Amino acid sequence: MKAIILDMYGVVVRQTGDDFAPYVQQSFPQLTEEAIHAVWFRADRGEIPSLEVWRQLGYTGDLARIERGYLDTIELMEGVLPFLDEARSRGYRTALLSNDSSEWSRYLREKFDLNRRFDAVCVSGDLGFGKPDPRSFALAMERLGCAPRDCLFADDRAHNVEAAAALGLRAVHFGALLSHEGRESAADFGQLAALLGWSRA
Repeated sequence: MKAIILDMYGVVVRQTGDDFAPYVQQSFPQLTEEAIHAVWFRADRGEIPSLEVWRQLGYTGDLARIERGYLDTIELMEGVLPFLDEARSRGYRTALLSNDSSEWSRYLREKFDLNRRFDAVCVSGDLGFGKPDPRSFALAMERLGCAPRDCLFADDRAHNVEAAAALGLRAVHFGALLSHEGRESAADFGQLAALLGWSRA
């Protein structure tokens, strides 16, 4: 392996409160998850800015403050920074491959000092497409300068893991205690390091 590609939500960061739809439903219980996601996915694809999501869902007032209030419920996954730092010290190239709005991704990457830990950042809100679209994996590999056989990809969503495996990447289901469809799994970064054969002092 020459490169490691990580998903953002559920791998690099985790929710400490409600996911987005339940969070919105605290203020607007009449909104269905489908209605909330329909608006959010437009930002996810870069069609609208993230603050427009809150406005279309019915929020008023200081939308930037409201958005930060939600984003600040998100924390780093335990062990991710030591893992990334060790990966780079071992000569691996690293990429973030995330389905997210441009604004949310930028805020979280800056807040958690992630930009310097990734050689490439591919965000659906910047690109107009995301996982499991093969173009997203191809772009990450192009920016890393690596072939599929040289890349490990970790994601908490099984369909993204399957999409990566179909392209020839070493695909790991992250956060899973059991593998999906025979794929490798890692419950945490310690297990992911073990899959890579990293010895621990």
